This record gives sequence, C-alpha cells and structure tokens, in this order.
Amino acid sequence: MRIDILTLFPELLASPFESSILKRAIKNKKVEIFFHNLRDFSKNSYKQVDDYSYGGGAGMVLMIEPIHQCVKALKAERSYDEIIYLTPDAEILDQKTSNECSLKKNIIILCGHYKGIDQRVRDNLISREISIGDFVISGGELAAAVFCDSIIRLIPGVLGDESSALSDSFQDNLIAPPVYTRPSSYNNWKVPNILLSGNKNEIEKWREKKSIERTIKIRPNLLK
Repeated sequence: MRIDILTLFPELLASPFESSILKRAIKNKKVEIFFHNLRDFSKNSYKQVDDYSYGGGAGMVLMIEPIHQCVKALKAERSYDEIIYLTPDAEILDQKTSNECSLKKNIIILCGHYKGIDQRVRDNLISREISIGDFVISGGELAAAVFCDSIIRLIPGVLGDESSALSDSFQDNLIAPPVYTRPSSYNNWKVPNILLSGNKNEIEKWREKKSIERTIKIRPNLLK
C-alpha cells in the first residue's frame, strides 16, 4: 500500500510513523508513506495556500489551486483507489471503513485546515470524506495519523499475530471482552478461573458472553 498525505504541516505527521507498529510496517515495506507540503504547489510568491471566504465570515479557506496541482502531479505518476478528505462533517470512521480502506493499493489523504477547503475540491477531486468523530480539532494531521494507524495495522504481515486484529473491538459489532495477564492474583484481585482452566471452548464461550454484556452496557447501538 502507498499513502500520500497532503498537508500544510508535514512535521506534525512525522512522529507517529517513526515508532511502534507503523515504523515496522514501513521498514518491512508493507506500506509506503509520503508527505506533500501544499505550499510547494502554490504559485504565489508568498507560498499562500489560503484566502478569505467568498461572502464573508470568520476564518480562512484552503485554496483550490495548490490542492489540485498536487493531486494532478500525483495522479500523473500512478492511479489512486481513493482520494480521501478528512473533515468533521463527513461519515464517521468505523471498523468497517478501516477494513475496506486497508484493501486499497494507493490512497491520497487530504488534511483540512482553518475553516475547510474550497467546496470545488470536494465536488470534483475527492472520492470519499471521513471524520474521526463529531468534534473539531485544529487540523487534519492528527486525524490522518489515526486513520492511517487504523488501516495499516490490518495489512497482512504488519501485526506479529495476524489473528489479533480479527478479535479487536467492533470487528463483529461487539466490544472486545476483558483481558488479563500475570499475576493471576494481585492485591486479592483475581483473574476469572475460566481463563486459567485451559478449556479453549469454554474460554471462547466466556469471551463471547462478556463481549455481548459489555456491548449492551457500553454501546448498545452496535447491536442494532
């Protein structure tokens, strides 16, 4: 997989990809990540990429030309399965979306900023819009890191145990069951006996039951 991220602040994105699972995925050539500074595609001598909103109102808007020029340059080199704009006013990222996107070969991600981007970009260049939640953050860079992590970890060979991702919360519309590790007793707080029994069938039944119980309690909407 190749992911090209269009941003005004590539330095904000560097750190998440330089450690842990994402670093290993890049090192093992499971994914390629490229950052593109939109200012490099501005024809303005001041490298301007934003301007006032037509019709007035507070805040600046990302201009169409730098975004279009960057996308055009990338598409001249290869085809892309998706051009994704990360914005609060879009479909909410969920596990199903992450699963779908993890199967793509080439993706462009556009990080929004300020009051957003010229609507003509959304109308003519973007193939999908995704939000990481019903809240607003300063820019799309942190959202891009979250989104990339959610899909890269699903690529075969990225996780040490590939079955681990299959038991994550939301994969089957259930929240994951509680987990425990050594010691089996601490401060008189004990691990459930069933997990120490070695009976795999009964353990799986217990985990499924706990998943359902936790989902009903915490996220009953998932069961609809």
